[in-house]
This record gives sequence, structure tokens and C-alpha cells, in this order.
Amino acid sequence: MKVATFGEMMLRLKPSESKRILQSDSFEVAYGGAEANVAVSLALQGDESAYISKLPKNLLGDSALGTLRKFGVDTEKVHRGGSRLGIYFFEKGASVRGTNVVYDREGSSFATAQSDEFEWSEILTGVNYFYFSGITAAISNELRLAILDACKYCGKHDIEVIFDTNFRGKMWTPDEAQAFSKKVMPYVNVVLANDEDFEASLGIKAFDGDMRHGLDQKDSFKAGMREVIHQYPNCHTVASILRNINSVEDSKWSALLLRDGDFFESVVYKLHIYEGVASGDAFGAGLLHGFLHEFKGQEQVDYAIAASVLKLTVSGDLNLVSESEIRSIMQDGGSAMNR
Repeated sequence: MKVATFGEMMLRLKPSESKRILQSDSFEVAYGGAEANVAVSLALQGDESAYISKLPKNLLGDSALGTLRKFGVDTEKVHRGGSRLGIYFFEKGASVRGTNVVYDREGSSFATAQSDEFEWSEILTGVNYFYFSGITAAISNELRLAILDACKYCGKHDIEVIFDTNFRGKMWTPDEAQAFSKKVMPYVNVVLANDEDFEASLGIKAFDGDMRHGLDQKDSFKAGMREVIHQYPNCHTVASILRNINSVEDSKWSALLLRDGDFFESVVYKLHIYEGVASGDAFGAGLLHGFLHEFKGQEQVDYAIAASVLKLTVSGDLNLVSESEIRSIMQDGGSAMNR
């Protein structure tokens, strides 16, 4: 069973320690991007994953590609061309100061790609699952067309489509996100929607915006998940992370899974967070791993949230953990983190 993910890989620049960008005269260098993160996570868990993108034909593109290959991701379908690799600056938060991201991705190789550059009948041969996020859709109209073409192909060839709604207000508006979702959701089989993603991306109210009390809104999340299935009966699974965030470092995390009409709920993890980035991607990869290995619903949500909270202990975009490490946290039920 093979998963293909479609998105942009970027250069990530981070000030050392918890400095602000304004204070920094040097930056830590890494690579990442939502769908690349998922592909790497799956490869490290022993699954067959492929990444679809476009990278510049220069040393930065080579370095990004080498990062994927180093962890076992199939990069044969990555196109090369264009003038630059997108960049994002990651400013780590502390206490009451939130984490901040500054994008410098306009005009990147991927952002300027045309929809007809991606020949899906050739790219998706041998693929069982196709994964993309709202971040990719937000980049350009051409990429939205490419996603729609891919999803239509998947629908005709029994390839499961996974959509992480992942709304980014710095990239597009809720109206734009919802307009795209209305077009793509009839082809989607699995939806990931966390916090504000429900309303911003899908136009479905499930969360009141108070990140301090996400866990207390379990019933409204469940109602929102049911509404997704009601509006889009082709979708058999909806998954969400629920959080109570007290500060950048301290929070409680849990997850809900609605699969084939049944709800499954994970334990609650009380966390001290090292770096709060890409945990949703780790959750998505954990969920996909469950499909690939035919997990039952409870095992699947427990595995996915364990993968997600482990990511919060790892610097960088990539969840550099193995299946055995995830299972260790999963079987412990969060008690080690809660002590």
C-alpha cells in the first residue's frame, strides 16, 4: 500500500533559542512543509510514501530533495524547475507570546507551477492514498485546479483521498477556503479538521475559538463531524485534535475520530511542549498508518494522537520518531507525560 502527498517543501529559518526575528543575526536551517512532513513520518514508520512537488534546479532544491531521500521517501515524481525555493521564518513563542511564522514563498517554483504540469494518470499509478492540505490549495488557483484534477482521477481509480483542511489566515480568506472545499469535498474520503479549520475551511461551526477550552467543546466537535458526513456522504472518516492551550509550553491534547458512523476518543495528554509545529501533520500520518495497517478505530485514534504529541518534543518540521516509539507512548496512555 502506497501513499502519495502533494505540497510545497520550504526552507525553514529559525532564530536560535527563543529569540525574536528582530534580535537574530543567525538562523537554524531545516526543511519542511505539511505534506513533506507527512511523507517523512510515514517512511520512518515503515510505510511506502511518495512526495509530489516542484523544486528549483539549484543547490537548495537538491538539499531539500536530499532530506526527503535520506528518510526513505520516494521522490521520483518531484518536478524540477522554476527560480526559487519558498522560505518560512519560524519564531518560537514563549509563555504568553505565541509562536509566529513569516512566509517568503511568493514566486517559488511550486507557487508558480501550472496545473497541467502534473500528469496524474502517470503520477498516481500504484498509489492507494492521496494526501493534500488546505495550505497547498491556498497557494494558487493553478494548484487548486491541480488538486481537483488529482481528486477526480482518484475517484475514478479507487484511490482514497485524504484532505487536511489546515486553514492559514495569512494565505487566504475563509470565503476562498470554503469555495474550494465545496468543489473538492465530493471527492474526499477522509477529512482532518482541527479548531478553527471546521468553520474557516468547511463553513461548519464546531469550535468557538477559545483555545483554552477546546476539550470542553467535545460535543460541538462531534456535531460538526456528523455534519461533514451529512453534507458529504462520500466521506467515511473525520478526525480532529482537541486542545486546551494554557500557554505556548503547557496544554492538554486529545483526539476524536468518527469512522464509518462510530466515534472513538483518545486519552488526554498533559504536555509541556518543546516546539509547537507540525503536530497536525504527525497526526495525519499516524491516522494514515492506521489505514495502511487496518487498525480498528480505537487503535487508530490512539496511535495518531500519540504520534502527534511526540512531535511536540522534536525540533523542526519532521517527526523523527519510529513506530515503536509511538506505540510506547500510546501504550503508556500518556501517563509518563502526565506525571
